[in-house]
Amino acid sequence: MPTDVVFLLVPKLHLLDLAGPAQVFATANDFGYGYRLSYVAEVEEIVTAQGVPVKAQLEWPDLGPDDLIVVPGWRSPRLSPVPPIGPETKQRLRSHHAGGGTVASVCSGADALGAAGLLDGRRYTTHHDLTDELAARYPNGTIVRDVLYVVDDRVITSAGIASGIDLALHLVAIERGAEAAARVAREMVVYARRNGDELQESVMLRHRGHLSDLAHRVQDVIDARYAQRLPLTELAAEIGVSERTLTRIFTNATGLTPLRYQQLLRLERAEHLIGHGATVESAARAVGFEDPRMLRRLRSRATEPVAG
Repeated sequence: MPTDVVFLLVPKLHLLDLAGPAQVFATANDFGYGYRLSYVAEVEEIVTAQGVPVKAQLEWPDLGPDDLIVVPGWRSPRLSPVPPIGPETKQRLRSHHAGGGTVASVCSGADALGAAGLLDGRRYTTHHDLTDELAARYPNGTIVRDVLYVVDDRVITSAGIASGIDLALHLVAIERGAEAAARVAREMVVYARRNGDELQESVMLRHRGHLSDLAHRVQDVIDARYAQRLPLTELAAEIGVSERTLTRIFTNATGLTPLRYQQLLRLERAEHLIGHGATVESAARAVGFEDPRMLRRLRSRATEPVAG
């Protein structure tokens, strides 16, 4: 029997919060893995945050314990004063979970699960811009910050936007196997299926909020060649400034030396490989460490400054 996946649509939903997971399950179904998608709402037409109207059905399909309800997020960065779902919809969510079914959310969709009481006593996450608000609104649960998704007793919450794809691929892997999820990811040209505990913001994004054109150019070089040896002399010559000027401007802009930035990129990529089954030794080689002991040291003191 196919698995029913019901998307609960609310006004001003984000298109990618809906389209990302929907594409995963639709592609899985194209491969014969057995998913049946439907879209329900409290009104027949939903206008998305991007202005595209979406038609929905008012009647819910009959759902069993093997089926899934997904609540995509709606316009952020702040939560609406009250979740945009009514009492009957809240009861639908509660009843489905109580009957053994799974409920999932993308981004601010976690607010709907919280309104239904499904976050109480559970760990959950959301988009990093909303964590403080959601934690205050649902203090009987435990917010998990800066991860892609959290699974707790058939309640699955994700960070939002693109992380909905990671959540859906995870569910395909659990229900249909890792090979099925890999086939879907490849068909969707997804670079890698990320684990739930990976950070919402990569090192590349976290240190890009500055306005220094020179520092951005240096980061472009390091991002592209982080697994290679990049002596400061070579880096400075490529950018066309002195080593002293490069170090000063880069550190002022990012809070890191070029070496520390490169090490963080290597560490992040190595953690990803290890999380997907690689040994420390093979991960160290893949990211450019000649000696795996360096990777072990960086992992053991990941929050400490590295001499260099």
